[in-house]
Amino acid sequence: MNPSGSMGISTMKQPCCRLIITSRACSMFGFSSPNMGFNNLSKSRKLGHDRLISTCSSSSSSSSSAAASRIMGFRCVIDPGCRVGRVNWGQARVFSRYCCCGDGFRRRVSVISNVASDIRRRHSTSVDGNRVNEKGFENIYVQGGLNLKPLVVERIERDVEFGENEGKASTREEREEERHEEEPNGVETCGVDVNNDTEKSINGLRYKKELSEIEKAAWDLLNESVVTYCGSPVGTVAANDPNDKSPLNYDQVFIRDFVPSALAFLLKGEGEIVRNFLLHTLQLQSWEKTVDCYSPGQGLMPASFKVRTVPLDGSNGAFEEVLDPDFGESAIGRVAPVDSGLWWIILLRSYGKITGDYALQERVDIQTGIKLILNLCLADGFDMFPSLLVTDGSCMIDRRMGIHGHPLEIQALFYAALRSALEMLTVDDGSKNLIRAVNNRLSALSFHIREYYWVDGKKINEIYRYKTEEYSTNATNKFNIYPEQIPTWLVDWFPEKGGYLIGNLQPAHMDFRFFTLGNLWSIVSSLGTQKQNQGILNLIEDKWGDLMGEMPMKICYPALEYEEWRIITGCDPKNTPWSYHNGGSWPTLLWQFTLACIKMGRPELAERAVAQAEKKLSKDKWPEYYDTRNGRFIGKQARLNQTWTIAGYLTSKMLLDNPQLASLLMWEEDLELLETCICALSKTARTKCSRGAAKSQILI
Repeated sequence: MNPSGSMGISTMKQPCCRLIITSRACSMFGFSSPNMGFNNLSKSRKLGHDRLISTCSSSSSSSSSAAASRIMGFRCVIDPGCRVGRVNWGQARVFSRYCCCGDGFRRRVSVISNVASDIRRRHSTSVDGNRVNEKGFENIYVQGGLNLKPLVVERIERDVEFGENEGKASTREEREEERHEEEPNGVETCGVDVNNDTEKSINGLRYKKELSEIEKAAWDLLNESVVTYCGSPVGTVAANDPNDKSPLNYDQVFIRDFVPSALAFLLKGEGEIVRNFLLHTLQLQSWEKTVDCYSPGQGLMPASFKVRTVPLDGSNGAFEEVLDPDFGESAIGRVAPVDSGLWWIILLRSYGKITGDYALQERVDIQTGIKLILNLCLADGFDMFPSLLVTDGSCMIDRRMGIHGHPLEIQALFYAALRSALEMLTVDDGSKNLIRAVNNRLSALSFHIREYYWVDGKKINEIYRYKTEEYSTNATNKFNIYPEQIPTWLVDWFPEKGGYLIGNLQPAHMDFRFFTLGNLWSIVSSLGTQKQNQGILNLIEDKWGDLMGEMPMKICYPALEYEEWRIITGCDPKNTPWSYHNGGSWPTLLWQFTLACIKMGRPELAERAVAQAEKKLSKDKWPEYYDTRNGRFIGKQARLNQTWTIAGYLTSKMLLDNPQLASLLMWEEDLELLETCICALSKTARTKCSRGAAKSQILI
């Protein structure tokens, strides 16, 4: 692994890079796409050359010529007259092409494409965007079959600058070396300066911090976890414990796990790894995986991917790097990730906010990726609620824990992703209906969560007195909740002040468990009202011993025990009471708690939590989670050197040191959005809006 992400010209054998190109992605690599249907093509900045994915380095001996230096490791152009191998159209296909590498040899690059068995896809593929009431999404076409323009493959943001003399090149690495000659005390790993006195400029804000020994060690570990693809950093592995003999999928790059790592790098002033990650995961978006012959919806983002090195057929020691995504077909339970696409949109917004690189958001491929995710989430179905219907195991809690239905975590991320997309979507004739659909969904979702998910002392007493079997549009107990569902632990546990958003709501079912991520992200995204957001923090402060314990913080409270645990989890031995997802303590939640506290003007709570965690994290080798009711023991199956534990700590420290940066990662209340009621759009007199009951809390 090359943590620095540098890739110079050397005599060592270098890998070729296999491109995983989806049917949708063809139009984004410079292939002919006459019917894209977008009006913002002028903003794509020559899409065919701006869509930079990877490099292709040959396996031959070094060449001394400057012409070869320009190509090896930096650019590889596929020969337009290259031969294409035979294809089995009903399966994943590998195009064997040869790239001209400037030294007289033709290097092979494998281009993988996976399409459905329909023979018509040889010549055209369409993404039907008309799933939201048959309007609001433009059609996207990829036409031309194999009569495609040459594919240009370049390194992301690693172009070589050539002067008048062709043999002299000034690379980014050489410029970095010159800079460090002036700063001899700096130690750089993966482009991140780890100094005793670090100063960076982030979006006009100055970041200056003297790092502690724990922070320095954490940065070292974070940089060691960096994964490179063809010499460029593209993410961080989930865990990097050298003593782990059975890493399972912890050696992969997870979208949800990489978010705190990405924020740590962005807040440090290093955006290249995040940009690479966003583009490469976008490249994998439409890859069609199957589980027992069923395909997930188009637009699904993978849960994770791994960079694999495989030998080239018929070559003498040559090899290539392959991006291998996992859409859930290899995961425990075989559940597709719902939160990956939502996190991707949120991270894309954060990247633009922190770096100021809004041009990335305006690219046609990025715009299309956003729309495909929205298309998948906003598709009409049988569900009557504005919340997103998902299965168990489709988010951070990725095992059976009784969260199927409308879990709060997904709704909060869904709300944040919709608000992010609304900021980033290019407004034109083709996107107006989509923007209208997003606005309507945001309005309905915010009302639904605020009105029906919120519980405090008054609301619980109201539920306690509910009448059931109410049949009318004026019913108070709209979801037919039986008062007997109120658990005994809640009656004694609930504080006088404060409240929270329940974990789930379905017909005749309220999950009263406190789920931390959903409540924290509701604060960050302003899904809850100001009064509700303060109430959540009041509850956490009042119940500090239960929700924080010795290691912040509980993923949910309380744990499922006894027969309830056996029935709901299926006797999951990893999710025993107060372990893992069943009431375990997850230090990675610190950064989201910090963000929520800063937003609500209560950073002292976050400082208390971070200081509490700091006492043990480094000594315990940064475990994935902690067990027991108080979070006292390292998790029985917890991985050490867990990357998002490390990154969550570093991100929390940087946000507390520079709280003004936190404003770039959160959303304030949108009063205009709250005035938009989807009920007013209905033409039927049967629709009676109950929003007035919630408006009294909006401005409190």
